[in-house]
Amino acid sequence: MKKALIASTALVLTAGIAAADVTISGYGRTGVLYQEDGVRGAIDTDGDDIADLGASDAIVQSRLRMNIDATTSTDQGVDFGGRIRIQWDQGDDETTVAPGYVYVTASGLTVEIGNSNTAYDSAALLYNSEIGVYSRSFGNSRGDFFAFNTDGYPSYDNVTDATNQRRNDYMGVMVKYAVAGVNLRASVVDPDQVYDRPGDVSEKEYSIAADYVWNDMLTLSAAYLQNGAGIDGNDQHLIGAEYAFNDKTDIGLLYIDNGFDRSIVRDEDTGEFLGFADADLGKTYTLYGSYEVAPLTTISAYVANNSADGNETDNAYGIGGSYDLGGAMLAGSVQRGFNENITADMGVQFNF
Repeated sequence: MKKALIASTALVLTAGIAAADVTISGYGRTGVLYQEDGVRGAIDTDGDDIADLGASDAIVQSRLRMNIDATTSTDQGVDFGGRIRIQWDQGDDETTVAPGYVYVTASGLTVEIGNSNTAYDSAALLYNSEIGVYSRSFGNSRGDFFAFNTDGYPSYDNVTDATNQRRNDYMGVMVKYAVAGVNLRASVVDPDQVYDRPGDVSEKEYSIAADYVWNDMLTLSAAYLQNGAGIDGNDQHLIGAEYAFNDKTDIGLLYIDNGFDRSIVRDEDTGEFLGFADADLGKTYTLYGSYEVAPLTTISAYVANNSADGNETDNAYGIGGSYDLGGAMLAGSVQRGFNENITADMGVQFNF
């Protein structure tokens, strides 16, 4: 009787999981990251070089990401689902569980609600110049905008009072539609739907994007963003094109207007809010490409030009390589940024 009960219970649980279609996917990676004058983490409060504060030039950097997706379908053919992400990064204090989002899909139309993706961040070519095991590029957007948030929502400073911290109630909605090689997206993000943060830093962010893929060879992408990261007037846009000779060899060109960076200015002694300082992040032009030099071996490179006033140089570039292990990848890169510092990496990544 006990064995029969256990068997029937297992059958019920198995049937429930199958109906819900719960899946886990993600990736793991580990490697060595080098950055001239110190890898992240040191805070330069006195105007000294970051290396003078004792930051390491090279560190071992690892990540494990797990996406948990659950879906179900109605008899009418409508799909409902949701996603939560668990992620650990080397050096972080704890493993994070990202806020989730729920979605509904029917006849090519999908609506995401919650910690949703955004139209601008989902533009097809936005990150295609990235190289190395850590997928980085100085040809990426330098602007600040909302995206699916892996680390959770922090408390925010209410700007006028440096000691008053409140938790926010972020709400994102993205609508996307796909038909005949065309992908259309639109999104809106309310940084806090409960409170109005004073100081012009809680505007709704709006973005739209359109991608077109012809014959798996030519990809065209364009996107526009208004009030990036909830900052009034922080508008950005991009346009790009990529041609794929095959699945390992391509060339692309991307133009990005990065908007501006806004920082809060306070009195050093009292912490009193004095206002904002805005810095133009310039326009970025990025030419990138990949070429399969031998079976399973691909070389990728890019060169980028950015017009921001704070650059040491307006040109950045990088070259990287990857070797396909079949289920895993060895990769590495060497890059020079707009601060004229060299960064390099090498490691392995596997997907599951």
